[in-house]
Amino acid sequence: MKVLIFNGSPEKQPHSVGNTLTGFFTAVLQKKGVDVVTYAITEAEIPLLDLTTTNVPPVVKQMCEIFTQADAHIWLTPLYHGSMTGVMKNCLDWLELTSKWTVPYLTDKKIGLVCWADGMQAMQGINTMDAVAKSLRAWTLPYAIPIARSHLYEEEYTLSAEYTTKFERMITLLIK
Repeated sequence: MKVLIFNGSPEKQPHSVGNTLTGFFTAVLQKKGVDVVTYAITEAEIPLLDLTTTNVPPVVKQMCEIFTQADAHIWLTPLYHGSMTGVMKNCLDWLELTSKWTVPYLTDKKIGLVCWADGMQAMQGINTMDAVAKSLRAWTLPYAIPIARSHLYEEEYTLSAEYTTKFERMITLLIK
């Protein structure tokens, strides 16, 4: 099984929430023998969507291959103005290029959704990602994880037991 961890956070710091969660999910999945691919929006250099172009950038073609070849995904994003980050949405919009493929979009992929916010509004980001995933023909797990950032860490850069348990539950559901 191959799982894609899609980090939609624009933060580049090594201990940012997105990078911390990417590292946690990667380590746990690899211990379970899962092939993990990570895709960080900060390194992707995906241009703004332009479906009128006849010269699709190679990074976009590569992104479409990475996303469609994975069996399952975990999407990670901070809440931005009631939604996922704009760069994350732009990246997902480019999957329109797969519409004519034999298996278009993210057909039948299982996707786990994780969003964090400083307050208690992270579920808004989950709802947005859920709508996008379903429009791309994917199946979202019935278990999503909205994070109240103030409860994510027990101490500096150490994930709380509460969230570690939730993340491990999501992994179990994703790879069953």
